[in-house]
Amino acid sequence: MSLVFGETAVAAGRRALTALDPLPSATVRTRVTVPLRFADGYATTADVVSFEGLADGREHLLLGLGDWRRALAVSAAGGQAPLVRPHSECLTGDVFGSERCDCGPQLREAAERITVAGGFLLYLRQEGRGIGLYAKLDAYALQDVGLDTYEANTALGRGEDERDYTAAAQMLATLGADRIRLLSNNPDKAAQLELLGIAVAERVPTGVHLSAANARYLTVKRDHTAHTLDLPLAG
Repeated sequence: MSLVFGETAVAAGRRALTALDPLPSATVRTRVTVPLRFADGYATTADVVSFEGLADGREHLLLGLGDWRRALAVSAAGGQAPLVRPHSECLTGDVFGSERCDCGPQLREAAERITVAGGFLLYLRQEGRGIGLYAKLDAYALQDVGLDTYEANTALGRGEDERDYTAAAQMLATLGADRIRLLSNNPDKAAQLELLGIAVAERVPTGVHLSAANARYLTVKRDHTAHTLDLPLAG
């Protein structure tokens, strides 16, 4: 089995187990309609779903956007698969608008694109590539003295990327989305979901949300973990 660039031994071991084990089942806990409005005024409506039985025990959410039911029906009939973005929680970017990353703009972009196409936004509680909020801020401090985003994680004794997408696959399987178009620049998301039984019919890149503050961050993601990013201004 080929591994993506930069994958840690811990992640590789977890991946091997994931490939062998059946996907645990999950059930819908609550489903509620929530109107959404973003800071720039864009508005949409989400069917927000919570779950019981997710593998990691965390409170992840699935947001059904646009005509997601029709998208599932079209996919089941052999047509285009629903558009799906697994989005890892980023308090600093999603809520406070931090420009050290591209998470907030990606979340906003995903909400609109999925609403148009019909599909799902998975909001995953995986702050800092799975190391948590405080550790992410510790990593930021190390980046301020010269380390890149992956080096900073490992300097803290953590994996470069500790995220596991088993819960994401469970949520999609529970809603009947076993075939998707993946809205992501990250090849690891596609690789994990495929191993977990979610067929990725197409990888759809997000836009490039480049700023002076995140240019190095995006460049390292492109060069170290093969993210599909066209960064003509970032070198």
